[in-house]
Amino acid sequence: MRSRRRFVGTMLGSAAIGALAYRTAGAQRTGRGAGGRHILVLDVIETMLDINALEPHFVRAFGDGQVLKEWFANLLLYANVTTVAGPYADFGTVAGAVLDMTATAHGKMLTIEDRNRILQGTLTLPPHPDVKDGLQRLKAAGLRMVTLTNSAPASVAQQLKNAGLTDFFERSFSIDAVKKYKPAPEPYQYVARELGVVAADLRMVAAHAWDVHGALRAGCAATFISRPGHALFPLGPKPDILASDLRDAAARIIAAEPR
Repeated sequence: MRSRRRFVGTMLGSAAIGALAYRTAGAQRTGRGAGGRHILVLDVIETMLDINALEPHFVRAFGDGQVLKEWFANLLLYANVTTVAGPYADFGTVAGAVLDMTATAHGKMLTIEDRNRILQGTLTLPPHPDVKDGLQRLKAAGLRMVTLTNSAPASVAQQLKNAGLTDFFERSFSIDAVKKYKPAPEPYQYVARELGVVAADLRMVAAHAWDVHGALRAGCAATFISRPGHALFPLGPKPDILASDLRDAAARIIAAEPR
């Protein structure tokens, strides 16, 4: 009986030590540190950069600035068509193809100058007025930040540089590495692998309901920024943080994350 008790005690002790070791290793695998803070993964176009800056170019080319919204909505749609049905093409190539399609639908023949002006304009989009202040607050709070975008690596590098945002982020990620567009799970999983963490350690910050939906379904946390004209998808999972802009998001994220 005594030997049995000793055996059980030894086994329970070993199990406790093993569980502690597993939890410690798990904490190291997550990369979130003792505080358990999420790594922030920010979308770029519309979340941080103002696509409406292209409207004058659409007025010039189409006679109607509202065609911008039609083009960008179809750009997102057909980018995901390439994910679902193939073949893959990078975001810039899809953008050009959808612009040509939009011109055909409107009975327009774009000049080379107008076409280039629109496509090159995506590289020089200005940040929304709240963005730099919001990023500065997040950085001052010690939160790690990276970007994840549908744009190709060279494009996002130019976008962030021209907007004066590069130094806020430790890394920039593109779906081009996995050749599947957000909101497919692969881009979010790719970021987690590259950072040496699991998806649950990431918090996606985006103004697109489909991006938030994809991130949550992939196992990430998420913050939705309800910029004008944007709303959450009623049938999707709900993020734990809703904000009106990035300044508001920063305050809510800092309050929610462990200190």
